[in-house]
Amino acid sequence: MAPVSKECDYLVIGGGSGGLASARRASGLYGVKTIAIESKRLGGTCVNVGCVPKKVTWNAAAISETIKDAAAYGFHVEQTAPFDWTTFKHKRDAYVKRLNGIYEKNLHNDKVEYIHGRARLLNKHEAEVTLDDGTKETIRAKKVLIATGGYPNIPSKIPGAELGISSDGFFELEKQPKKVALVGAGYIAVEMAGMFHALGSETHLFIRQDKFLRTFDPMVQDAVVSEYERQGIHIHKQSSQTKVERDPSRPGWLKLHYKDASAPDGDVIDIDCLLWAIGRSPEVGDLGLDKAGVAQNERGQVKVDDFQNTNVDNIFALGDVCGRIELTPVAIAAGRRLSDRLFGGPKHANAHLDYTNVPSVVFAHPVVGAIGLTEPEARERYGDAEVKVYKTSFTAMYYAMMDAEDKGPTSYKLVCVGKDEKVVGVHLLGIGSDEMLQGVGVAVKMGATKADFDNCVAIHPTSAEELVTMK
Repeated sequence: MAPVSKECDYLVIGGGSGGLASARRASGLYGVKTIAIESKRLGGTCVNVGCVPKKVTWNAAAISETIKDAAAYGFHVEQTAPFDWTTFKHKRDAYVKRLNGIYEKNLHNDKVEYIHGRARLLNKHEAEVTLDDGTKETIRAKKVLIATGGYPNIPSKIPGAELGISSDGFFELEKQPKKVALVGAGYIAVEMAGMFHALGSETHLFIRQDKFLRTFDPMVQDAVVSEYERQGIHIHKQSSQTKVERDPSRPGWLKLHYKDASAPDGDVIDIDCLLWAIGRSPEVGDLGLDKAGVAQNERGQVKVDDFQNTNVDNIFALGDVCGRIELTPVAIAAGRRLSDRLFGGPKHANAHLDYTNVPSVVFAHPVVGAIGLTEPEARERYGDAEVKVYKTSFTAMYYAMMDAEDKGPTSYKLVCVGKDEKVVGVHLLGIGSDEMLQGVGVAVKMGATKADFDNCVAIHPTSAEELVTMK
């Protein structure tokens, strides 16, 4: 063990969104001596292989869809070349690299000491950091935050599974796949399937059951599955994968062996890209949690209470490493509130993130937005007699000029409870749902009722006006 070379008040292990938010708040606002450690690129999953490059790619996919839609509005757009995936990828990489630099500059501005290296806890107050040149140093800290995030899973029991890529690998693809298979039913699989398809790849989505996005309201599940099928995405329902192997006759191609509802005895598909989107695990393998006595659950995630406390009095954790609502804004909010509570004095003694009514969006095609309880969750919690649901499905005006078979769906649902019809869930699907949800989220967080929605004058002509005119 290297001798103690640095001391600080607050040691943040993990340079993702949550860790950096907490570090900057502690140092920049409260003057706490803070050290942040990151072994990869600053910004974590979101900036490097998540939200940010995903949204940029979704934008490209949306533009591709708009080009196709243009003919219905009288435009004659002739593409002289296919989508240039490689050029786009390099520009996206450059954008992310600029963000990495901005994150490092922000740490400097807030006087956070940044160390690029891999940290391992030695005990509750000390961590050993392996630097880029292989040397080690030991840091002693009064308080420690674990914000190491997670990583995507690859199946361990399917022969040849390692020939596929994860969501991380999606952003490393130098060329656009011609024929891609994605395995998973969560938002990552659904988003990436939509992007691949919109940009021109033949897309196959393998799911274990008959629907995807199963944590979302049934309205969302039904509508997006139906829309993906209408668009031409091949959805393999009730599927399982048995083996992956290289295609000896075509370099770079794979053979995926599988079973599904249409091929219960098994079939094989030839693909040039296989993407696993089957969940994520906490980044804790070499963190030394046992040395510090930090408790974990059966999935390896760090156990915390509502205040981000672990079972060790000076060690805290937040973000994906804890597995509770794995969204970037959640980690940022939790990180800032934690620093407020730890270093902001008596007025912040009870500061913590309220994990209820957190809005979330799926950048599918079409976009999905949701906050609060699904209809089944509300009925289970409050009973059928207390729940009233308002819903509408319609064709957005954007599609007015298009043929019927080219029109996308729009559906909204308000889930209300009690005599005053408090809105406890809002579920949106269709163009603009992502931007719409932020304002709706404020209303739900404030405890709005159906009458409050009704008392707001509609903005016409918009899709959003349907939210305040439902009967």
